[in-house]
Amino acid sequence: MNENLWKARWTREQIKAMLLEQFQAFWRRDIGIERTQLAEIEQAALLPHAVIVSGLRRVGKSTLLAQLAHRLGEDRFYYLNFEDDRFLGFQAEDANDVYQLLVEVFGERQVFVVDEVQNVPGWEHLVRRFMDMGFKFYITGSNASLLSRELGSRLTGRYVPIELLPFSFTEFLRFRGYVLPDMARSTTVERARLQQYLGEYLRLGGIPEPLKYPELPLLRTLYDDILHRDIATRYHIEEVRALKELAFYLMSNPACQVSFNKLKEQFHLGSVNTIKNYIEYLENSWLVFTVNVYDYSVKRQQIAPKKMYCIDTGLSNAVGFAFSPNTGRLLENMVFLALRRKAQSVYYCISPAGYEVDFYLPESRQLIQVAQNLDQPATREREVRALADALRGLGLSHGLILTDANAPAVEENGLTIETRSMVEWLVG
Repeated sequence: MNENLWKARWTREQIKAMLLEQFQAFWRRDIGIERTQLAEIEQAALLPHAVIVSGLRRVGKSTLLAQLAHRLGEDRFYYLNFEDDRFLGFQAEDANDVYQLLVEVFGERQVFVVDEVQNVPGWEHLVRRFMDMGFKFYITGSNASLLSRELGSRLTGRYVPIELLPFSFTEFLRFRGYVLPDMARSTTVERARLQQYLGEYLRLGGIPEPLKYPELPLLRTLYDDILHRDIATRYHIEEVRALKELAFYLMSNPACQVSFNKLKEQFHLGSVNTIKNYIEYLENSWLVFTVNVYDYSVKRQQIAPKKMYCIDTGLSNAVGFAFSPNTGRLLENMVFLALRRKAQSVYYCISPAGYEVDFYLPESRQLIQVAQNLDQPATREREVRALADALRGLGLSHGLILTDANAPAVEENGLTIETRSMVEWLVG
Protein backbone atom coordinates (compact mmCIF):
# COMPACT_ATOMS: atom_id res chain seq x y z
CA MET A 1 0.00 0.00 0.00
CA ASN A 2 1.33 3.41 -0.93
CA GLU A 3 2.44 5.39 2.10
CA ASN A 4 0.45 8.43 1.04
CA LEU A 5 -2.94 6.66 1.00
CA TRP A 6 -3.44 6.87 4.76
CA LYS A 7 -2.35 10.51 4.98
CA ALA A 8 -4.54 11.40 2.02
CA ARG A 9 -7.66 10.42 3.95
CA TRP A 10 -7.10 12.89 6.79
CA THR A 11 -6.16 16.49 7.31
CA ARG A 12 -3.50 17.40 9.86
CA GLU A 13 -6.18 18.80 12.14
CA GLN A 14 -8.22 15.60 11.92
CA ILE A 15 -5.20 13.49 12.83
CA LYS A 16 -4.36 15.78 15.76
CA ALA A 17 -7.95 15.55 16.97
CA MET A 18 -7.79 11.74 16.75
CA LEU A 19 -4.53 11.61 18.73
CA LEU A 20 -6.00 13.82 21.43
CA GLU A 21 -9.23 11.77 21.58
CA GLN A 22 -7.29 8.53 21.88
CA PHE A 23 -5.10 9.90 24.66
CA GLN A 24 -8.01 11.32 26.65
CA ALA A 25 -10.04 8.11 26.35
CA PHE A 26 -7.01 6.07 27.45
CA TRP A 27 -6.28 8.33 30.42
CA ARG A 28 -9.92 8.30 31.59
CA ARG A 29 -10.43 4.55 31.32
CA ASP A 30 -11.22 2.51 34.42
CA ILE A 31 -7.89 1.01 35.47
CA GLY A 32 -9.55 -1.74 37.52
CA ILE A 33 -7.67 -3.86 40.01
CA GLU A 34 -3.89 -3.84 39.96
CA ARG A 35 -2.58 -6.75 37.90
CA THR A 36 0.31 -8.86 39.13
CA GLN A 37 2.25 -8.18 35.92
CA LEU A 38 2.40 -4.44 36.70
CA ALA A 39 5.37 -5.12 38.96
CA GLU A 40 7.16 -6.89 36.07
CA ILE A 41 6.58 -3.92 33.78
CA GLU A 42 7.85 -1.45 36.37
CA GLN A 43 11.00 -3.54 36.85
CA ALA A 44 11.70 -3.09 33.13
CA ALA A 45 11.15 0.68 33.26
CA LEU A 46 14.83 1.53 33.65
CA LEU A 47 15.95 -0.77 30.84
CA PRO A 48 16.34 0.54 27.28
CA HIS A 49 14.28 -2.42 26.04
CA ALA A 50 10.77 -2.34 24.60
CA VAL A 51 8.20 -4.00 26.87
CA ILE A 52 5.81 -6.24 24.89
CA VAL A 53 2.57 -7.26 26.65
CA SER A 54 0.82 -10.01 24.71
CA GLY A 55 -2.29 -12.08 25.30
CA LEU A 56 -5.88 -12.81 24.37
CA ARG A 57 -8.18 -10.05 23.14
CA ARG A 58 -10.05 -8.32 26.01
CA VAL A 59 -7.83 -9.91 28.65
CA GLY A 60 -6.83 -6.51 30.05
CA LYS A 61 -3.63 -5.56 28.19
CA SER A 62 -4.69 -1.95 27.61
CA THR A 63 -5.86 -1.66 31.22
CA LEU A 64 -2.50 -2.95 32.42
CA LEU A 65 -0.72 -0.27 30.37
CA ALA A 66 -3.18 2.32 31.71
CA GLN A 67 -2.15 1.29 35.24
CA LEU A 68 1.47 1.85 34.22
CA ALA A 69 0.58 5.19 32.59
CA HIS A 70 -0.96 6.45 35.83
CA ARG A 71 2.30 5.58 37.58
CA LEU A 72 4.25 7.50 34.93
CA GLY A 73 2.02 10.59 34.99
CA GLU A 74 -0.22 12.25 32.39
CA ASP A 75 2.54 14.39 30.87
CA ARG A 76 5.12 11.61 30.40
CA PHE A 77 3.94 9.52 27.45
CA TYR A 78 2.32 9.41 24.02
CA TYR A 79 -0.52 6.97 23.34
CA LEU A 80 -1.43 5.28 20.04
CA ASN A 81 -4.19 2.70 19.55
CA PHE A 82 -3.86 0.90 16.22
CA GLU A 83 -7.12 -0.96 16.77
CA ASP A 84 -8.84 2.35 15.92
CA ASP A 85 -10.35 2.08 12.43
CA ARG A 86 -9.05 5.56 11.67
CA PHE A 87 -5.58 3.97 11.47
CA LEU A 88 -6.60 1.59 8.66
CA GLY A 89 -3.94 1.79 5.97
CA PHE A 90 -1.34 3.24 8.33
CA GLN A 91 2.20 2.16 7.49
CA ALA A 92 5.38 2.26 9.53
CA GLU A 93 6.65 4.92 7.11
CA ASP A 94 3.86 7.25 8.32
CA ALA A 95 5.32 7.32 11.84
CA ASN A 96 7.43 10.47 11.35
CA ASP A 97 4.37 12.50 10.39
CA VAL A 98 2.41 11.22 13.37
CA TYR A 99 5.33 11.88 15.70
CA GLN A 100 5.51 15.48 14.50
CA LEU A 101 1.80 15.91 15.23
CA LEU A 102 2.19 14.27 18.65
CA VAL A 103 4.87 16.83 19.51
CA GLU A 104 2.60 19.64 18.34
CA VAL A 105 -0.29 18.38 20.51
CA PHE A 106 1.55 17.16 23.62
CA GLY A 107 5.08 18.54 23.51
CA GLU A 108 8.24 16.45 23.67
CA ARG A 109 8.00 13.14 25.54
CA GLN A 110 10.22 10.05 25.57
CA VAL A 111 7.73 7.22 26.17
CA PHE A 112 5.33 5.57 23.71
CA VAL A 113 2.38 3.45 24.89
CA VAL A 114 1.06 1.54 21.87
CA ASP A 115 -1.98 -0.75 21.64
CA GLU A 116 -2.42 -3.62 19.15
CA VAL A 117 0.79 -2.92 17.31
CA GLN A 118 0.44 -5.99 15.06
CA ASN A 119 -2.11 -4.08 12.97
CA VAL A 120 0.69 -1.96 11.47
CA PRO A 121 2.68 -3.70 8.71
CA GLY A 122 6.38 -3.35 9.44
CA TRP A 123 5.76 -2.03 12.96
CA GLU A 124 9.03 -3.51 14.19
CA HIS A 125 10.97 -1.11 11.92
CA LEU A 126 9.11 1.82 13.47
CA VAL A 127 9.84 0.68 17.02
CA ARG A 128 13.48 -0.10 16.34
CA ARG A 129 14.07 3.27 14.68
CA PHE A 130 12.55 5.25 17.56
CA MET A 131 14.28 3.10 20.16
CA ASP A 132 17.59 3.94 18.50
CA MET A 133 16.69 7.60 19.09
CA GLY A 134 16.26 6.93 22.82
CA PHE A 135 12.50 6.39 23.11
CA LYS A 136 10.94 3.83 25.48
CA PHE A 137 8.12 1.62 24.21
CA TYR A 138 5.34 -0.19 26.06
CA ILE A 139 3.40 -2.24 23.52
CA THR A 140 0.44 -4.63 23.44
CA GLY A 141 -0.33 -7.24 20.80
CA SER A 142 -2.83 -10.05 20.24
CA ASN A 143 -1.05 -12.41 17.87
CA ALA A 144 1.75 -14.56 19.24
CA SER A 145 3.14 -15.71 15.90
CA LEU A 146 3.28 -12.24 14.41
CA LEU A 147 4.90 -10.78 17.49
CA SER A 148 7.49 -13.52 17.92
CA ARG A 149 8.47 -13.53 14.24
CA GLU A 150 8.93 -9.78 14.02
CA LEU A 151 10.49 -9.47 17.47
CA GLY A 152 13.00 -12.12 16.54
CA SER A 153 13.92 -10.43 13.28
CA ARG A 154 14.23 -6.81 14.38
CA LEU A 155 14.23 -6.50 18.17
CA THR A 156 16.40 -9.47 19.15
CA GLY A 157 17.68 -8.94 22.67
CA ARG A 158 15.99 -5.55 22.96
CA TYR A 159 12.59 -6.39 24.37
CA VAL A 160 11.05 -7.78 27.53
CA PRO A 161 8.11 -10.13 26.82
CA ILE A 162 5.22 -10.24 29.30
CA GLU A 163 2.33 -12.63 28.80
CA LEU A 164 -0.97 -11.50 30.29
CA LEU A 165 -3.48 -14.22 31.10
CA PRO A 166 -7.01 -13.80 32.47
CA PHE A 167 -7.35 -13.02 36.19
CA SER A 168 -5.61 -15.44 38.51
CA PHE A 169 -7.72 -16.67 41.42
CA THR A 170 -6.25 -14.05 43.77
CA GLU A 171 -6.96 -11.32 41.17
CA PHE A 172 -10.49 -12.66 40.81
CA LEU A 173 -10.95 -12.37 44.58
CA ARG A 174 -9.71 -8.77 44.51
CA PHE A 175 -12.06 -8.04 41.62
CA ARG A 176 -14.93 -9.39 43.73
CA GLY A 177 -13.82 -7.21 46.64
CA TYR A 178 -12.98 -10.17 48.87
CA VAL A 179 -10.17 -9.64 51.37
CA LEU A 180 -8.11 -12.78 51.59
CA PRO A 181 -7.79 -14.05 55.18
CA ASP A 182 -4.61 -15.28 56.79
CA MET A 183 -4.83 -18.92 55.71
CA ALA A 184 -2.83 -20.06 58.75
CA ARG A 185 -5.59 -18.64 60.99
CA SER A 186 -8.63 -18.88 58.72
CA THR A 187 -11.94 -20.07 60.10
CA THR A 188 -14.16 -22.83 58.76
CA VAL A 189 -16.55 -20.21 57.43
CA GLU A 190 -13.75 -18.35 55.64
CA ARG A 191 -12.52 -21.56 54.03
CA ALA A 192 -16.02 -22.47 52.92
CA ARG A 193 -16.41 -19.00 51.44
CA LEU A 194 -13.18 -19.42 49.49
CA GLN A 195 -14.43 -22.75 48.13
CA GLN A 196 -17.57 -20.97 46.94
CA TYR A 197 -15.47 -18.36 45.18
CA LEU A 198 -13.36 -21.11 43.60
CA GLY A 199 -16.51 -22.67 42.16
CA GLU A 200 -17.56 -19.27 40.82
CA TYR A 201 -14.11 -18.67 39.33
CA LEU A 202 -14.18 -22.09 37.68
CA ARG A 203 -17.59 -21.37 36.15
CA LEU A 204 -17.12 -17.75 35.09
CA GLY A 205 -13.38 -17.61 34.42
CA GLY A 206 -11.16 -14.55 34.70
CA ILE A 207 -11.68 -12.38 31.61
CA PRO A 208 -12.40 -8.94 33.10
CA GLU A 209 -15.14 -7.44 30.91
CA PRO A 210 -17.51 -10.45 30.94
CA LEU A 211 -17.15 -10.52 34.73
CA LYS A 212 -18.02 -6.85 34.89
CA TYR A 213 -21.05 -7.18 32.59
CA PRO A 214 -22.38 -10.72 33.15
CA GLU A 215 -25.74 -9.85 31.57
CA LEU A 216 -24.11 -9.50 28.12
CA PRO A 217 -22.95 -12.44 25.94
CA LEU A 218 -19.43 -11.04 25.79
CA LEU A 219 -17.58 -14.37 25.93
CA ARG A 220 -19.42 -15.68 22.90
CA THR A 221 -18.80 -12.42 21.01
CA LEU A 222 -15.10 -12.52 21.92
CA TYR A 223 -14.80 -16.12 20.75
CA ASP A 224 -16.51 -15.41 17.42
CA ASP A 225 -14.33 -12.33 16.84
CA ILE A 226 -11.16 -14.34 17.39
CA LEU A 227 -12.22 -17.16 15.08
CA HIS A 228 -13.33 -14.88 12.25
CA ARG A 229 -11.12 -11.78 12.54
CA ASP A 230 -7.91 -13.07 14.09
CA ILE A 231 -7.81 -16.49 12.44
CA ALA A 232 -10.05 -17.07 9.40
CA THR A 233 -9.50 -13.63 7.87
CA ARG A 234 -5.84 -13.22 8.82
CA TYR A 235 -4.79 -16.67 7.59
CA HIS A 236 -7.16 -16.74 4.58
CA ILE A 237 -8.85 -19.96 5.68
CA GLU A 238 -11.41 -21.33 3.25
CA GLU A 239 -12.54 -24.31 5.37
CA VAL A 240 -14.01 -22.11 8.11
CA ARG A 241 -16.49 -24.83 9.04
CA ALA A 242 -13.69 -27.28 9.89
CA LEU A 243 -11.85 -24.60 11.88
CA LYS A 244 -15.00 -23.81 13.89
CA GLU A 245 -15.72 -27.50 14.54
CA LEU A 246 -12.14 -28.13 15.70
CA ALA A 247 -12.18 -25.09 17.98
CA PHE A 248 -15.57 -26.12 19.38
CA TYR A 249 -14.26 -29.62 20.11
CA LEU A 250 -11.17 -28.34 21.92
CA MET A 251 -13.14 -25.76 23.92
CA SER A 252 -15.62 -28.49 24.91
CA ASN A 253 -12.86 -30.87 26.07
CA PRO A 254 -10.39 -28.95 28.23
CA ALA A 255 -7.41 -30.91 29.52
CA CYS A 256 -7.97 -33.62 26.92
CA GLN A 257 -5.34 -35.67 25.10
CA VAL A 258 -5.47 -35.33 21.33
CA SER A 259 -3.83 -37.07 18.40
CA PHE A 260 -3.40 -34.98 15.25
CA ASN A 261 -4.05 -38.06 13.10
CA LYS A 262 -7.32 -38.82 14.87
CA LEU A 263 -8.41 -35.20 14.63
CA LYS A 264 -7.69 -35.26 10.89
CA GLU A 265 -10.02 -38.24 10.50
CA GLN A 266 -12.66 -36.82 12.84
CA PHE A 267 -12.94 -33.54 10.95
CA HIS A 268 -12.42 -35.03 7.49
CA LEU A 269 -9.41 -32.92 6.65
CA GLY A 270 -7.01 -34.20 4.04
CA SER A 271 -3.76 -33.53 5.86
CA VAL A 272 -2.34 -33.73 9.36
CA ASN A 273 -0.54 -30.50 8.54
CA THR A 274 -3.90 -28.75 8.20
CA ILE A 275 -4.79 -29.84 11.76
CA LYS A 276 -1.38 -28.69 12.99
CA ASN A 277 -1.82 -25.33 11.28
CA TYR A 278 -5.32 -24.79 12.66
CA ILE A 279 -4.18 -25.58 16.19
CA GLU A 280 -1.19 -23.27 15.74
CA TYR A 281 -3.56 -20.48 14.69
CA LEU A 282 -5.72 -21.11 17.77
CA GLU A 283 -2.58 -20.98 19.92
CA ASN A 284 -1.33 -17.80 18.24
CA SER A 285 -4.60 -16.12 19.21
CA TRP A 286 -4.30 -17.44 22.80
CA LEU A 287 -7.47 -19.55 22.67
CA VAL A 288 -5.69 -22.81 23.49
CA PHE A 289 -2.35 -24.13 24.72
CA THR A 290 -0.61 -27.34 23.65
CA VAL A 291 1.35 -29.36 26.22
CA ASN A 292 3.82 -32.10 25.23
CA VAL A 293 4.57 -35.30 27.09
CA TYR A 294 7.86 -35.14 28.98
CA ASP A 295 10.46 -37.34 27.33
CA TYR A 296 14.21 -37.17 26.93
CA SER A 297 13.66 -37.75 23.21
CA VAL A 298 12.43 -34.61 21.44
CA LYS A 299 11.15 -36.80 18.60
CA ARG A 300 8.96 -38.82 20.98
CA GLN A 301 7.66 -35.56 22.47
CA GLN A 302 6.64 -34.43 19.01
CA ILE A 303 4.85 -37.60 17.92
CA ALA A 304 3.11 -38.44 21.21
CA PRO A 305 -0.46 -37.20 21.84
CA LYS A 306 -0.73 -33.62 23.08
CA LYS A 307 -2.80 -32.27 25.92
CA MET A 308 -4.89 -29.21 25.13
CA TYR A 309 -5.87 -26.50 27.59
CA CYS A 310 -8.18 -23.53 27.17
CA ILE A 311 -7.20 -19.92 27.92
CA ASP A 312 -10.12 -19.52 30.34
CA THR A 313 -12.56 -21.91 32.01
CA GLY A 314 -15.35 -19.35 31.70
CA LEU A 315 -14.80 -19.20 27.95
CA SER A 316 -14.82 -23.00 27.78
CA ASN A 317 -18.12 -23.09 29.66
CA ALA A 318 -19.65 -20.34 27.52
CA VAL A 319 -18.85 -21.72 24.06
CA GLY A 320 -18.21 -25.44 24.62
CA PHE A 321 -20.59 -28.31 25.27
CA ALA A 322 -20.75 -30.95 27.99
CA PHE A 323 -23.40 -33.55 28.86
CA SER A 324 -22.57 -33.15 32.55
CA PRO A 325 -20.44 -30.81 34.68
CA ASN A 326 -16.84 -31.10 33.56
CA THR A 327 -15.46 -30.08 36.95
CA GLY A 328 -12.42 -32.35 37.09
CA ARG A 329 -11.11 -31.28 33.68
CA LEU A 330 -11.83 -27.62 34.39
CA LEU A 331 -9.91 -27.84 37.67
CA GLU A 332 -6.95 -29.32 35.81
CA ASN A 333 -7.21 -26.52 33.24
CA MET A 334 -7.25 -23.95 36.03
CA VAL A 335 -4.12 -25.46 37.60
CA PHE A 336 -2.38 -25.41 34.21
CA LEU A 337 -3.04 -21.67 33.86
CA ALA A 338 -1.69 -21.08 37.37
CA LEU A 339 1.44 -23.08 36.51
CA ARG A 340 1.95 -21.22 33.23
CA ARG A 341 2.13 -17.97 35.21
CA LYS A 342 4.98 -19.37 37.29
CA ALA A 343 6.92 -21.92 35.23
CA GLN A 344 8.98 -21.57 32.07
CA SER A 345 7.82 -24.94 30.74
CA VAL A 346 5.00 -27.34 31.62
CA TYR A 347 4.67 -30.97 30.47
CA TYR A 348 2.47 -33.92 31.27
CA CYS A 349 4.10 -37.21 32.21
CA ILE A 350 3.58 -40.89 31.45
CA SER A 351 5.05 -43.14 34.15
CA PRO A 352 7.06 -46.31 33.35
CA ALA A 353 3.92 -48.39 34.00
CA GLY A 354 1.87 -46.20 31.66
CA TYR A 355 0.03 -44.02 34.20
CA GLU A 356 -0.62 -40.38 33.33
CA VAL A 357 0.44 -37.61 35.70
CA ASP A 358 -1.06 -34.22 34.91
CA PHE A 359 1.97 -31.95 35.19
CA TYR A 360 5.74 -32.09 35.29
CA LEU A 361 7.84 -28.93 35.73
CA PRO A 362 11.42 -29.77 34.69
CA GLU A 363 13.00 -26.58 36.11
CA SER A 364 11.81 -27.34 39.64
CA ARG A 365 11.56 -31.12 39.04
CA GLN A 366 8.04 -31.15 40.40
CA LEU A 367 5.26 -33.66 39.63
CA ILE A 368 1.68 -32.55 40.25
CA GLN A 369 -1.55 -34.52 40.05
CA VAL A 370 -4.99 -32.85 40.13
CA ALA A 371 -8.09 -34.56 41.55
CA GLN A 372 -11.53 -33.13 42.21
CA ASN A 373 -11.60 -34.98 45.53
CA LEU A 374 -10.14 -38.09 47.15
CA ASP A 375 -13.31 -39.17 48.95
CA GLN A 376 -13.27 -42.65 47.40
CA PRO A 377 -10.41 -44.95 48.49
CA ALA A 378 -10.10 -46.27 44.92
CA THR A 379 -9.58 -42.72 43.62
CA ARG A 380 -6.95 -41.97 46.21
CA GLU A 381 -5.15 -45.24 45.48
CA ARG A 382 -5.18 -44.56 41.74
CA GLU A 383 -3.75 -41.04 42.06
CA VAL A 384 -1.06 -42.10 44.56
CA ARG A 385 -0.09 -45.12 42.43
CA ALA A 386 0.37 -43.01 39.29
CA LEU A 387 2.34 -40.32 41.08
CA ALA A 388 4.57 -42.82 42.91
CA ASP A 389 5.41 -44.66 39.69
CA ALA A 390 6.25 -41.41 37.90
CA LEU A 391 8.41 -40.26 40.83
CA ARG A 392 10.44 -43.47 40.69
CA GLY A 393 10.77 -43.17 36.93
CA LEU A 394 12.23 -39.66 37.21
CA GLY A 395 14.35 -40.38 40.27
CA LEU A 396 12.36 -37.98 42.47
CA SER A 397 11.21 -38.38 46.05
CA HIS A 398 8.43 -35.80 46.48
CA GLY A 399 5.13 -35.35 44.63
CA LEU A 400 2.00 -33.24 45.07
CA ILE A 401 -1.71 -33.93 44.73
CA LEU A 402 -4.00 -30.90 44.52
CA THR A 403 -7.57 -31.54 45.56
CA ASP A 404 -10.43 -30.11 47.64
CA ALA A 405 -8.85 -30.44 51.10
CA ASN A 406 -5.55 -30.97 52.88
CA ALA A 407 -4.73 -34.51 53.95
CA PRO A 408 -1.81 -36.25 55.67
CA ALA A 409 1.16 -36.97 53.43
CA VAL A 410 1.68 -40.49 52.13
CA GLU A 411 5.10 -41.98 52.92
CA GLU A 412 5.93 -44.96 50.73
CA ASN A 413 9.33 -46.60 50.13
CA GLY A 414 11.26 -43.36 50.48
CA LEU A 415 8.64 -41.33 48.58
CA THR A 416 6.58 -38.51 50.04
CA ILE A 417 3.29 -37.57 48.39
CA GLU A 418 1.73 -34.40 49.77
CA THR A 419 -1.99 -33.66 49.45
CA ARG A 420 -2.93 -29.97 49.46
CA SER A 421 -6.07 -27.95 49.22
CA MET A 422 -6.27 -26.40 45.76
CA VAL A 423 -7.59 -23.14 47.23
CA GLU A 424 -4.64 -22.82 49.60
CA TRP A 425 -2.19 -23.63 46.81
CA LEU A 426 -3.72 -21.03 44.50
CA VAL A 427 -3.59 -18.22 47.06
CA GLY A 428 -0.30 -19.28 48.62
